[in-house]
Order: sequence, then structure tokens, then C-alpha cells
Amino acid sequence: MLFFKIFLISLIVGVSSAIGILFSKKYANREKELKEMKTALNMFATKIRFTYEPIPNLFFEISNKIGGNIGEIFATSANFMNEQTAGEAWEDALEKVNHNLNKEDVAVIRNLSKLLGQTDLDGQVSEIEVVNQFLISQLENAREERIKNEKMYRTLGIVSGLTIAIILI
Repeated sequence: MLFFKIFLISLIVGVSSAIGILFSKKYANREKELKEMKTALNMFATKIRFTYEPIPNLFFEISNKIGGNIGEIFATSANFMNEQTAGEAWEDALEKVNHNLNKEDVAVIRNLSKLLGQTDLDGQVSEIEVVNQFLISQLENAREERIKNEKMYRTLGIVSGLTIAIILI
């Protein structure tokens, strides 16, 4: 009986700690995805400036190099470009792919759709640079949120588990 009680209490503390860690990972993943998006957009700007390849080909190449959720956004967008304009495909891909970006991040990244495939080379490159500048501020916000909330959620998970364990004792 005592063994079962100890096992149950340990299980409760372990599960609540794991839940706290899972919630805290959301902030680290957001920061990681913003960095990946910034890298991907820099690759895109460089490639359209020097290679003159079609946008879907560039997006597939970027998705293979970046991977993860951000790579999936680029691959999905490239697939949608068979049936839609580049801007519409970009917006649809941002909505369809699961990612850890918040609404503000998506709004900043969605701005790219306005000129994607619609203007000349210099217009697209300048729009990418504008989006990159906004991503820098979003990245700083993500870093601050991660520092503030990551530790809080981990601690909250452990404390919640310990509180439930104490109540059960």
C-alpha cells in the first residue's frame, strides 16, 4: 500500500513537471522558428537576386535546407503556387502549417505576400529586407518572453505536482 502511494505521488509530480516543461518549450520553439524564418528569408533574397530561378523552385530548395515547421511553410507554399499566385500561396501556407509563431509574428511574415511575385526583383528584395527588420524586433520579444516564461512554467509544473502530492498525503 505504501509503495503504491509513493508510486502514485511520484507519477503525479513527474506528469505535472512534464506538462510544465512542454508549456515552456513553446517559447523556445517560437524563438527557434523566428531565427529559421530569418535565415530562410535571407537565403531567398540572395537566391532571387543571383539565380533568377522561379519562386517555387527556390522555395523547395529552402524547405530542404531549413526543415522543420518553417521548411514546411516554404514547401507548402511552393505546392500551392501551382494553383495560386505566390502571395496567396504564401498566406495559405502560413495558415495551414502548424507552427509556434504567434499572431504578431504571422502578421509580420504575411506582409511578404503583398509583393511576392508581383513586383520586380528589387521590390521583392526590399520587401524581404523590411520583413527581416520586423523579424529582428519579434526575435528580441521572443527572447524576452522565453526568458520570462520558460522558467515560470517549469516551476509551476513542479510546484503544482508537489501541491497535489501534499494534498493527497
